[in-house]
Amino acid sequence: MSITRLISAIVAIVVALGMLFLGSWYFTLGLCVAVFFGQQEYFQLVQAKGIQPTVKFTLFVSQIFLIGAAIAPQLVEAIFPLAGIAICCYLLFSPKIVSIADLSTSIFGLFYGGYLPSYWIRLRVDPPVWVGNLQLGSWPDWQQLSPALTHTLLAFMCIWAADIGAYLFGKNIGKTKLSVISPKKTVEGAVCGFLGSIVVGMVGAYYLQWSQWLISGLLFGLIIGGASLAGDLTESIMKRDAGVKDSGDLIPGHGGILDRSDSYIFTGPLVYYFFKLLLPLLA
Repeated sequence: MSITRLISAIVAIVVALGMLFLGSWYFTLGLCVAVFFGQQEYFQLVQAKGIQPTVKFTLFVSQIFLIGAAIAPQLVEAIFPLAGIAICCYLLFSPKIVSIADLSTSIFGLFYGGYLPSYWIRLRVDPPVWVGNLQLGSWPDWQQLSPALTHTLLAFMCIWAADIGAYLFGKNIGKTKLSVISPKKTVEGAVCGFLGSIVVGMVGAYYLQWSQWLISGLLFGLIIGGASLAGDLTESIMKRDAGVKDSGDLIPGHGGILDRSDSYIFTGPLVYYFFKLLLPLLA
């Protein structure tokens, strides 16, 4: 690993953990910035194919998603269909002839880059905050961490374990190609990524004293391992189709925001509903 890549990784981890532990508006505004740049990279990939989506409007509405998720999460479900209709109407009255690709990539950009990441805010910023609350966030009480923090932190740790396990073991022992979408990914690496996520999930479930911790920890690790891999391969499809190696060059030595956050995009909603629906059922 180059010095540039190592320094970038350390800075990114410190910033991510700082946002995570401070929570509240620190986490929300930090994610807003990350989503803004990540969505720009997505639209650059789309435009490389000659498609012209509604970039500015989608970027704007996505920020509303994220802010809304921190203030009134239930409103996000109403904003999404209304925003989709607004995008369709905007394209209908644009001066150029609109294609199916223009419309579909705009809607997918809204879903992929705005709606799905909003679940991380719903998970971490619980209970919701209000605009009138001037407190941006504060360091947690280490003697009694909130469920919102522990759940989000454990999910992050499972994603890290999946990514590190897949990378290290795939690079050293991987021989069987996993998919033509991403030739460097191997079956051995994917299996080790799943195992890493499962181990961390089960340890976390035991430490946090979840009901039926063996089953709940196993399911949690499996869900995150699968969603992480799916997010990675989805971004690989987009880069492969656009004919680029990286989604951008914002992070020195690592590429773009999407290159480093693709594992989180599909994971957020599944983690959120795991805690809201599945874990209570197991109890």
